[in-house]
Amino acid sequence: MLVPVFELLTGMGLSASAGLNAWIPLLSVGLLSRYTHLITLPPSWHWLSNGWTLAILAVLLLIEMVADKIPVVDHLNDVVHTVIRPTAGGLAFGAASQSQTATVSDPGQFFSGHQWIPIAAGAAIALCVHGVKATARPVVNATTLGIGTPFVSLAEDVLSVTMSLVAIVVPILIVVFLAGIVLFFVWVRRRRRRRRAEKLAARLARAG
Repeated sequence: MLVPVFELLTGMGLSASAGLNAWIPLLSVGLLSRYTHLITLPPSWHWLSNGWTLAILAVLLLIEMVADKIPVVDHLNDVVHTVIRPTAGGLAFGAASQSQTATVSDPGQFFSGHQWIPIAAGAAIALCVHGVKATARPVVNATTLGIGTPFVSLAEDVLSVTMSLVAIVVPILIVVFLAGIVLFFVWVRRRRRRRRAEKLAARLARAG
């Protein structure tokens, strides 16, 4: 009864994780499939657990982790990843929708016959989370003068890893993570509006 729900939550968690860091969920799925029994990829997705694929993903992850912790460079990195993160999210959701996990013994039930749906859904979810990240980062950089950038980036990496593992092992908890992301987005929007209002008031005060 709950298998389709777990299947959906696993894919949503991995694609949301990709919105924060494109390579962490793909690398997590590949490593766990290769070295554990927590997730079993179908033949069409075995390339994710290939040694060369994992090595390339690890290098790309290292590059992104370094770039994302440098003020200004992090903004350019977000611009470049506007396409990459949704693509990674689509791949992560697509792989998860056909994989066997601890909570999904009969994968493919929810998206049977419509394999393009999880890929499209994963891309959309990753794009939304990427939008939250890209919107929040300038606020962090401005309020902390760039000092908080590496710490926020590290927190995002930790959250991405945690979400990837939770999505595979305990997918029901993904609901909590997604709710947290939504609440954070609301907070960022309010913070930006407050800063704009303060800047406008300052300009008016100077003009007066």
